[in-house]
Amino acid sequence: MKIDVIIPTYRPGRQFRELIRRLKVQTMPPDDILIWNTGEQYWKSSLEKLHLSEVHHIPKEEFDHGTTRAEAAKSSTADILVFMTQDSLPAHVSLIEELVTPIIEGKCEASYARQLPKKTASLIEQYTRRFNYPKESRIKSWEDVGELGIKTFFCSNACAAYKKSIYDELGGFGEHMIFNEDMVYAGKLVRHGYRIAYVSEAKVYHSHNYNLPTLFSRNFDLGVSQRMHPEIFAGIPSESEGIRLVLDTAKYLIQIKKPWLILELIMQSGVKFLGYRVGWNYDKLSLPMVKKLSMNKRFWDFEQNEK
Repeated sequence: MKIDVIIPTYRPGRQFRELIRRLKVQTMPPDDILIWNTGEQYWKSSLEKLHLSEVHHIPKEEFDHGTTRAEAAKSSTADILVFMTQDSLPAHVSLIEELVTPIIEGKCEASYARQLPKKTASLIEQYTRRFNYPKESRIKSWEDVGELGIKTFFCSNACAAYKKSIYDELGGFGEHMIFNEDMVYAGKLVRHGYRIAYVSEAKVYHSHNYNLPTLFSRNFDLGVSQRMHPEIFAGIPSESEGIRLVLDTAKYLIQIKKPWLILELIMQSGVKFLGYRVGWNYDKLSLPMVKKLSMNKRFWDFEQNEK
């Protein structure tokens, strides 16, 4: 099967160059690496030395989480599409092989990798990665909704693979997406009777130490995305998973004898919950206020023009 890796970029730097180097030495290297870069002026001459097969430049105002990836997918003739972000790093040379094997073997129609925290990750972020990306692999389908709730739809384009024929059949990522395009598509996949594999053997380094305002805006956009797609998320419980994460993290902090970090955990969790709930009720706010709270502000310019 032909495998393409698609990476949207914005001001790519040293880590992006390392990402490309690691992709090229994989045991199952991609046939093509397709780059969709926002802002040609940020594409430095040093990046030409990477000898990438395809680099598409788009204006900053045209970037969209769904549309940009959808256009990249249309340009590919591969059987399997692997999406990554520029801040993800393969943790081993068999990442691609481990990730796509369940699709090739017909066990699923999409798969995503285990995300390991970077060395710079905070203790809370380290535990969050461990909670969301455990050691055990699992194949998820509609039958798991009762047990897993919204986590059945969990998938991350930081490193995920999709069977192209099914992706095309279902219409792929929606156009004009504020955020969360991976889970929206994963939900569509599951609701149509297909399966998603979490492949713990496929590992990437990917983590963030977001400050409180960024956590609020990110979760605000998450709430907006779920509210805008009731056909995917309606009736699917979600908040209980967040509560379990908070409780488990607090227990972990006590176990490692750093209970003072629980205050930071409470602040972060409260901000995330507040951002999510406000985002869920975005339609009750004025457009200027929504733009101020959102991480993806250009999304709302498009929304306003559409109306």
